[in-house]
Amino acid sequence: MKHSLKFYFTGSFGIPDVPEFVGAVDVDQIWMAYCDSNKRIKPKQDWVKKVIQNDREQLDWYKEECFVVQPNFFKTTIENLMQRFNQRGGVHILQRMSGCEWDDETGEGNGFMHYGYDGEDFISLNVKNLTWIALKPRGVATKLSWDADKITLRHYENYLTHICPQWLKKYVDIARSSLLRKDFPSVSLLQKSPSSPVSCFATGFYPDKAVMFWRKDGEELQEDVDHGEILSNHDGSFQMSVDLNISSVSSEDWGRYECVFQLSGVEDKIFTKLETMMVNTNWGRISFLNHDGLSNTTTLVIVVMVVILGFFAIAAVGFIVYRKRRADRSRDSTENSPELSELTNSQIDPQTH
Repeated sequence: MKHSLKFYFTGSFGIPDVPEFVGAVDVDQIWMAYCDSNKRIKPKQDWVKKVIQNDREQLDWYKEECFVVQPNFFKTTIENLMQRFNQRGGVHILQRMSGCEWDDETGEGNGFMHYGYDGEDFISLNVKNLTWIALKPRGVATKLSWDADKITLRHYENYLTHICPQWLKKYVDIARSSLLRKDFPSVSLLQKSPSSPVSCFATGFYPDKAVMFWRKDGEELQEDVDHGEILSNHDGSFQMSVDLNISSVSSEDWGRYECVFQLSGVEDKIFTKLETMMVNTNWGRISFLNHDGLSNTTTLVIVVMVVILGFFAIAAVGFIVYRKRRADRSRDSTENSPELSELTNSQIDPQTH
């Protein structure tokens, strides 16, 4: 498995009520910690808290980088770039992503460092040659200036090829139970409208090495399918989707299709049959109601009318039964009560008057 340790630094100018510098770090796309120029460090995982508590050297390094070194560097660099590009005001953002990757099987690894300015790629470091690459024409002047700073280049080389891999291995070892776990997803079928594709949606899986596809009669489909990207969830797990165009598929043939999900390195697969009762829709009904030739409105009216008529039928039957039972009880009471019998007889017997 290939592991990664990535640092994300952002410096800004002209944005009120936002720290001028923000930093974050992740391991295998799981957020470790956050910091900013307001001198805050927030661990995002329990095992990160243990690392900070037990390794004073790393805590001091993060404090120095987050509170002093990087905020000053980003502020100075933004000011220089604004002057170079004749930018007198407005909002400007400088971003950096740096770190390293390590393959725990081959032992191979590499480091990287990329900068972006005002939302565009700007400059990138060639770690092997220790030279900068201008990714846009306006980055050429910065490349020439930074290429001349040999001390900083050597510092980056040591940081990316020695320090970063050592820390990455240490983090993976400490968080092994979390980083090397295998979590299976929940899989569901979704459809936005009767004419929309059916989306096979998997969420909650880990790690992000997974495949998902549609197949018909056991054969993987290459046409009429649209594969989405693997995206991160807020809890560190991942999600993905694959859409199937069913515009030319009759309802009788739905059972021939199924969605297949598989985590990398795991033999078990999750099969989800394309069945009308399994499809969740935005209009609150299962989609099989759309395959009877009825529109949404017609179907809804029919269902409501059936429910209403059924309710009134039950109510009418209940009322009739209630009236009958009440009449029977009243007749029984009259026949069994001497007082009421005498009163009734006196009222109807003309001899009493």
